[in-house]
Amino acid sequence: MLAIMIGVTACATPAMQSNVSETVEQQILDAARSGSQGYLIVEGLTTEVGQRLAGTEAEARARDWTVEKFKEIGLQNVRVEPFTIPGWERGVETATIVSPYPQQMVVTALGGSVATPFGGVTAEIAYFPTFEDLVSAPAGGLDGKIVFISGLMDKAPDGAGYGPANQKRRSGASEAAKRGAAAVVIRSVGTDSHRFPHTGQMRYAPDLPKIPIAALSAPDANQLERMFEREHSVTMALNIQPRASGDMPSGNVIGEIVGTERPDEIVLISGHLDSWDLGTGAIDDGAGIGISAGAAQVLIEAGLKPKRTIRVVAYGAEEVGLLGGFAYRDLHKEDLINHVLATESDFGSTPAYEVLLGVTEGQEVIKAAADALGLPMGERGTNGGPDIGPIAALGVPTMRFQQDGTDYFDLHHTPDDTLDKIDPDDMAENVAAFALMAWLAANAETDFRSDTGN
Repeated sequence: MLAIMIGVTACATPAMQSNVSETVEQQILDAARSGSQGYLIVEGLTTEVGQRLAGTEAEARARDWTVEKFKEIGLQNVRVEPFTIPGWERGVETATIVSPYPQQMVVTALGGSVATPFGGVTAEIAYFPTFEDLVSAPAGGLDGKIVFISGLMDKAPDGAGYGPANQKRRSGASEAAKRGAAAVVIRSVGTDSHRFPHTGQMRYAPDLPKIPIAALSAPDANQLERMFEREHSVTMALNIQPRASGDMPSGNVIGEIVGTERPDEIVLISGHLDSWDLGTGAIDDGAGIGISAGAAQVLIEAGLKPKRTIRVVAYGAEEVGLLGGFAYRDLHKEDLINHVLATESDFGSTPAYEVLLGVTEGQEVIKAAADALGLPMGERGTNGGPDIGPIAALGVPTMRFQQDGTDYFDLHHTPDDTLDKIDPDDMAENVAAFALMAWLAANAETDFRSDTGN
């Protein structure tokens, strides 16, 4: 184990130092594993606030709630760092097969989408089995049609299938608009078989028309594919009425355990506070708020005083483009050299199965945490998490506990993202991992950077 030197005199032997280190580490693990700090935080957030769409009154209530919770658990310097985002709100959303087999379908607008004309659009569907098929299609030929993009997402513990599947959500509208389409529906970016559509942010290319885009539930996408096996022509009526709500307030909530010896040096642990508006944002990312703030609470309740400052950040507006992460980067750009390590929990509440490194020096510190938790070191690098990416790109060292996300995308961005999907014991294990890692990093002699400061 890595020696922490807590309460050890200058004349202590190496054996004495190791024993003290192991005692403190075990104290942290025992307190976290036997406690419910993280679970109670996510339970409170999802119950007392609920869904927290970025830029809405609900996200504002979540910031207020988090400020009070951070103060309650004993964090210092609790504050909101505000920023402004382009607001977007959901409206009416329906999809109906008009012919040849009339029936209702379950659909949801993608974040950032424009609306259909009032009353909707009715048109023949152009079916593309994959996003790549649409990209390969010639220009023209889709004038006035509703494009349907299917394509299954593969399950994987690390969520590797998400990036490829997400191309249709991110870029499907602009690719279809380029070819003259009137609207787009996609198979939801998810791995479940439930009749819940998955929302999520999309993007428009700046030089192309903006057309509406929505996601079908997986069973409805299957149903539509079966129709095309029987018929050459299928007509849909699609009506989605989201609206842009102009500039709206968001913000990052911050609280700290101030360091005793090097308070200006920061170990940053985090989750994101906003969620989509269909469920209550339990796994995405109430769990991350509970894990990071719960880890700090464990250390505070144990009376442990780190040498460096441990900063907890609840990022705002992550779902709509990592806007909280970029706002944090911009506000703290001159101070990032003092951020010695950063990580985020944003992959649900299941326990980690490996530890990933984005550091140059001090790998033995993080390996000490991994060994104490019984976790292997992964071979891939990491940017620390979605909201950590912007500061990682400027040289902040990172690590990440890679959680098992095999089933994460069954729930992700759906109405089914609710508290009952979280196991309190799993939360406690994640809290233990974050608390131990933050403690070791805050007391280590290394700054986790190379000699050049990168």
